[in-house]
Amino acid sequence: MANQAATVTLETERLLVTLPGPEAAPRMVTYFETNRAHLSPWEPPFPKGMFSNGFWERRLTQNRHEYRVGRSMRLVFFDRHEPDGAIVGLANFTQFVRGAFMACTLGYSLDEDAQGQGLMTEALQASLRHLFGELGMHRVMANHMPINERSGALLKRLGFQVEGYARDYIYINGAWRDHILTALVHDEAPLPDYLTGELVTKRPS
Repeated sequence: MANQAATVTLETERLLVTLPGPEAAPRMVTYFETNRAHLSPWEPPFPKGMFSNGFWERRLTQNRHEYRVGRSMRLVFFDRHEPDGAIVGLANFTQFVRGAFMACTLGYSLDEDAQGQGLMTEALQASLRHLFGELGMHRVMANHMPINERSGALLKRLGFQVEGYARDYIYINGAWRDHILTALVHDEAPLPDYLTGELVTKRPS
């Protein structure tokens, strides 16, 4: 949906999920510096300049532009009671394809100290409601390495279903890694509880 608002803000019980502007660059640098060892086993190589304010000032500005023109939704979440505090995690919905496909890809990460509290589940529930309800997406694809059992359990909890297995799928931590391919389709019955309500679903008769 092109030419929508340049940002979005979602509130959950514990989190503020939003598209921050370039003023949040120092906090992005701190998030990745603090979690570098924690994230490296699961992430592609970090791009050059990623640990600088200038990199994130440009990236955050670009993120808002991409959301406005309907190309991505790169969300950052903070403690709802400390919105000016440290970043809790990220949820990147990218590679938007519209037309007959209406799909995108999801990637996410969480601060090491925030794990085990259900915060990623909470953030993604709100994000998926917005993606399906407001942005009209039909399918979200999310993939994880077989050894990443925590990520697999999260996606299953959110209603994602395994659709395949890809060998040597993404270059991560010094090698090409296999991935399990999953997807969530919003008119699949039964819907996860958090996607019901105002959402209209249609299936061929």
